[in-house]
Amino acid sequence: MSPTPASPITLPADFQRLAARLEQVLKLRALPFAMRLCDSVEQLQTVPRLRRPQAVHTLDQLVGQAARLGWTLGVTADDLVGDQCRAVVGLGGQDAEWRAGGSMVGVWYATPEDSARHQAAMHVMPRGVHQALVIAPLAKWGRAEGAASTALDAPDIALFYATPGAMMYFINGLQWRGYRRFDWSVVGESACADSWGRALATREPSLSIPCFAERRYGGVEDDEMLMALPVADIERALQGMDALAKNGLRYPFASYGLQQDVRAGMAASYPTRSP
Repeated sequence: MSPTPASPITLPADFQRLAARLEQVLKLRALPFAMRLCDSVEQLQTVPRLRRPQAVHTLDQLVGQAARLGWTLGVTADDLVGDQCRAVVGLGGQDAEWRAGGSMVGVWYATPEDSARHQAAMHVMPRGVHQALVIAPLAKWGRAEGAASTALDAPDIALFYATPGAMMYFINGLQWRGYRRFDWSVVGESACADSWGRALATREPSLSIPCFAERRYGGVEDDEMLMALPVADIERALQGMDALAKNGLRYPFASYGLQQDVRAGMAASYPTRSP
């Protein structure tokens, strides 16, 4: 059987529906959000009610403002505290000094060689191609019929924070049809390279364990992970989770009990399985 074709996700109502469904199915505590890289700073001027940072931040803080406060933000290299944040989205860094990672020696890594290996392991967007970044809640994207084009027409990637159990269920949904094994890596500190850095660079689903900076500065909770991926993959995962729900497999997962006879529970999930 061929996959159910996904409806085009272009209108504001499409993004609002997608965001609401994702929040409802996974019981999200933070808003799903999205990112788009812009070729020029002037593209930011097309976005209505855009906020520009009034201080210097980490990119983790600005992501948190979109996910926790619901803000729509336009970001340039000058808004970010250093090249570690800029490099991941291609707005700076990536020169010899950045690749050496000297500021991390003795802080996160024992030797200059260790720090340089860390920098080389990071997923980053090429520097110099884009000049700005838009971050906004997923429900704020889309272009109404007949409306003028803006930088919020369509994102490059969507992202959401969720608990490990919710992430597993989402992955189950992605794997419902057209199964593939996902192999994700952990770069360590600067884990945004594992999420939005990897997803922007590869347009592949990218799961990360948020790092110290994301939790200290970005407000990420101790039990949250981060998924970044193309918007179409969210639609596909929701279709898969709908199918799983029809089989009685829903999030949150109800605990069966450590000392219960397992056969009745297994029979509910696998009705053709012999006890």
